[in-house]
Amino acid sequence: QVQLVESGGGLVQAGGSLRLSCAASGRTFSSDAMGWFRQAPGKEREFVAAITWRGDWIYYADSVKGRFTISRDNAKNTVYLQMNSLKPEDTAVYYCTVTNRPGVITASAYDYWGQGTQVTVSS
Repeated sequence: QVQLVESGGGLVQAGGSLRLSCAASGRTFSSDAMGWFRQAPGKEREFVAAITWRGDWIYYADSVKGRFTISRDNAKNTVYLQMNSLKPEDTAVYYCTVTNRPGVITASAYDYWGQGTQVTVSS
């Protein structure tokens, strides 16, 4: 059974930083890509960033490019999202997810989801 457990959310002022972590377990992920999506109140879930466990594909949404960095630690089966220069519009619940279709950034392609972690950026 695949489990994804996020941590690291919280409240931060605009311009600040947070690092989210996602610990994955339950199967071998070597051929998969891990992604981060977010959902703000009243809005649809949107893609943020994704990375393959092999590290040969990394992709960012335009809205976070240059501010967020996704990385992974294969030994720990953990994916990170370093978020710098945070803006109030980054406020959302952030979800970790996995797909066996690297290169795809639509939510429907992702099979398993974590419970989400709240990120709130105050102005």
